[in-house]
Amino acid sequence: MTVPRPGPGVVDAHHHVWDLSVRDQDWIVGAELTPLRRDFGIVDLEPEARAAGVTATVLVQTVTVPEETPEFLSLAARSDLVAGVVGWTDLTAPDVADTLAALREGPGGEYLVGVRHQVQGEPDPRWLVRPDVLRGLAAVAEAGLVYDVVVKPHQLMAATEAAARLPDLTFVLDHLGKPPIASGALEPWAHEARSLAALPNTVCKLSGLVTEADWGSWTTQDLRPYAETVLDAFGPERLMFGSDWPVCRLAASYAEVVSTAGELTAWLDRAERQEVFTGTAVRTYGLTRVPLT
Repeated sequence: MTVPRPGPGVVDAHHHVWDLSVRDQDWIVGAELTPLRRDFGIVDLEPEARAAGVTATVLVQTVTVPEETPEFLSLAARSDLVAGVVGWTDLTAPDVADTLAALREGPGGEYLVGVRHQVQGEPDPRWLVRPDVLRGLAAVAEAGLVYDVVVKPHQLMAATEAAARLPDLTFVLDHLGKPPIASGALEPWAHEARSLAALPNTVCKLSGLVTEADWGSWTTQDLRPYAETVLDAFGPERLMFGSDWPVCRLAASYAEVVSTAGELTAWLDRAERQEVFTGTAVRTYGLTRVPLT
């Protein structure tokens, strides 16, 4: 079978890097995550990305420490591949606006395009609508940045409420909201994803599917109902591809992730595929350094 390729000029809107000699990734625990307990850098990603037709990427935070974001911005300034950084800052801090301004004004600050917090790890399912968090999210909007939402299905309702309260802030849903692909269940995830998509200031990443499926036996058909749900709900103009490298390596190679995304969107016309694999990311994050070939 010939696997459809997205084409040249692909933007990978979601990947990570880490250096364990700089700091530990304390979320990498247990035997099943052992393959991730090593360094992953841009030098490792670049040949795989180029081979897949990817010409620009968005580097996304991994840990909730303030030092990581300036490091990522400096890396972006030195890289020909990284076109934007989604960093981290404490949204509940009284000086969050000043912190964001300092990041924007510091080295590589022009590459800061968004902010993310590991909401999926928060015990309060309504963390996103706490008054102090909403205040921080408003500061993100005022800074001209977007907010990446990494949540589990039971937290999607709060994400929708936060997006409704802050219409000037673009909310980007990472990994489709982590639907239970391995179990095959669609509800209540699909209903909550559609509720979020009903708001015009929301975007979704076609990312993280393979690691929500059965790592050893997933097929494209297992992923299809979830991809089709968000394609129908958000539309191609509010959907963007992301690899979630190197986490995706637990279930698939980089090339497999890209080609599977191509299969899942093969029925779209050329302009719609261009949106999913390039246009939506460029527009949402305001990326300026995106080679087309």
